[in-house]
Amino acid sequence: MRKLVLLALVGLGAQLVDGSLGMAYGVTSTTLLLATGAAPAAASATVHLAEIGTTLASGAAHWRFGNVDWKVVGRIALPGAIGSFAGATFLSSLSTDSAKPVMSGILLALGVYLLVRFTAWGTPRGQLGKPVRRRFLAPLGIFAGFVDSTGGGGWGPVATPALLASGRMEPRKVVGSVDTSEFVVALSASIGFLIGLGREGIPFAAVAALLIGGLIAAPIAAWLVRYIPGRILGSLVGGVIVLTNVRTILNTDWVGAPLSVRATSYILIAVIWVGAVAWSVRAYRAEQTTAAEETAAVPA
Repeated sequence: MRKLVLLALVGLGAQLVDGSLGMAYGVTSTTLLLATGAAPAAASATVHLAEIGTTLASGAAHWRFGNVDWKVVGRIALPGAIGSFAGATFLSSLSTDSAKPVMSGILLALGVYLLVRFTAWGTPRGQLGKPVRRRFLAPLGIFAGFVDSTGGGGWGPVATPALLASGRMEPRKVVGSVDTSEFVVALSASIGFLIGLGREGIPFAAVAALLIGGLIAAPIAAWLVRYIPGRILGSLVGGVIVLTNVRTILNTDWVGAPLSVRATSYILIAVIWVGAVAWSVRAYRAEQTTAAEETAAVPA
């Protein structure tokens, strides 16, 4: 019972992050599930089944707040579904010993990306209003969907920065559109895992716990996306993901790092993480000060 309550809290926290950044629900949840000893394919299947409900609720909330570009959703969701089904089939075919370092490696790369991306650059800006091309969205959807299934998360970390970097959409519409299209991706991945693993290979109690936590957080996150400092949150979440997956990789039989190496690695990562968060806080305050000065300088 205690584990299910913990999973519900994980789902709540992960959905708050995902709904605010447009990414990291799957990455955060799968990372913590792996840390509890879950098999990689089962962990990814659990998260994606829970995401069917959380992404539906999140998409509805974003639609209500006007955060969704339906043309983008239509052009990225189907390719994403194809990629996620292929990824789920691939992961289900791997043995647990082979899949764990593969998944942790993908999650580690995504965590490093989040940490560096938000710490160094924050949210990219560009000229708005130009349509996002189909020839850009289709390959992006396939790649993001495949990474999402094999890594237990990755749809948001791949798709959201790519759309933000295009400079053609408002950040809030990027987040809302990515979250909304993720419903189709999660559904397709879940079908792939059910075919590959069968019902007996998936802990449905854990699915329910993650789902409940995520459903509670979804409407809150859709509101917070307009106000929360994404730069700081991205640095915080990135550090958690990096630290947890480095621990998983160092403890695998493939690496078998001695205690001294593990302890040194954890301390080094923690120092870098604290420095990154401090930098993000400083940069965010500087951005706010500059924006206030620019507003004050504009004639009434």
